Amino acid sequence: MSHPLVVALFRNPEAAAIAARELHAAGVTREQLSIISRNHDEESSFAADVGGTPGVEIEDSRPAARLGELSGHLLAAIALVLPGIGPIVAAGPLAAGLGEAAGHAAGGVASALAGAGLTPERANALERAVEDGAILLGVHTAESQIDAVRAALRTAGATDIETAQWLE
Repeated sequence: MSHPLVVALFRNPEAAAIAARELHAAGVTREQLSIISRNHDEESSFAADVGGTPGVEIEDSRPAARLGELSGHLLAAIALVLPGIGPIVAAGPLAAGLGEAAGHAAGGVASALAGAGLTPERANALERAVEDGAILLGVHTAESQIDAVRAALRTAGATDIETAQWLE
């Protein structure tokens, strides 16, 4: 089964927060609103602040998640042999962060958006914008609500709005 996914790019968090408020006022629930930013900590915090969910279902394609996981293990193994700091790095947030970075580099956002029907060029452009600090909102919606969702996003200042077909 599939449903429409409307994605919109915001150059700053303030505009994305305004969009989230507008969407909630229009009946979009927390579970329907996915937030994607350049790192998971930032998007989790922002999602909690605006009443959305971190966009892991959009970001983390299986290949990207696997690459990130494997990279984290490899970095941890290498770090263990570094005198003095190896065990700290291997067990700490640095290993997780580096593994996450490798997963993002594998093209999770672009792959997922291309799989949902965006052209690879548009999907890659949106992913690059997120990597440069933009916020991407994804709204899982019904066909009958697409126009209202797009209008709310446009009013809040979205710089790019695309509609894709999300496969569940």
